Amino acid sequence: MHRGRGGRGPERGSERGSRRGPGRGRAPRGDVRTAVLMLLAEEPMHGYQLMQAIADRSGGRWTPSPGAIYPTINQLEDEGLVTVTAEAGRKLVTLSDSGREYVESRRETSVDPFAGFANAEAATDLRGLLEELHSATRQVARSGSEQQRAAAAKILAEARRSLYLLLADAPVVPDTDPGE
Repeated sequence: MHRGRGGRGPERGSERGSRRGPGRGRAPRGDVRTAVLMLLAEEPMHGYQLMQAIADRSGGRWTPSPGAIYPTINQLEDEGLVTVTAEAGRKLVTLSDSGREYVESRRETSVDPFAGFANAEAATDLRGLLEELHSATRQVARSGSEQQRAAAAKILAEARRSLYLLLADAPVVPDTDPGE
């Protein structure tokens, strides 16, 4: 990604320029607030638990960063919608009475921030497959022979090429070795 002279590029939490890439299920910032309130209406949680719960509800396709969760918690605390208490060295976030009223008054009209991820589990798990591919590649890099590493490099280059052809709606024809 070209970042320009002296610039840092787009903000890490912004939708455009996210290191996670398009289609990863990045939700707009307003949805973080709604998600946090919905989750806290179910039970008190720590900030990390909130991040994990959002990831779980979205099938791993939306994982807000600490830079999105903690400022949201602070804002909700400033508004009196949550209380934050220290518990065993961690901060437990609990919906206040006015926070419960706020959530309840908007239950019918607010948009479920997890609705767009309803089919996340039914969708093809490309992320899991990529993690498995990464693991296999690391194993070949660590313990494979030079010939095996060269063959793995060729397979990976072909896979990348095939994926780009897929996006271009071009026919994907595997590169076959005439000696096979």
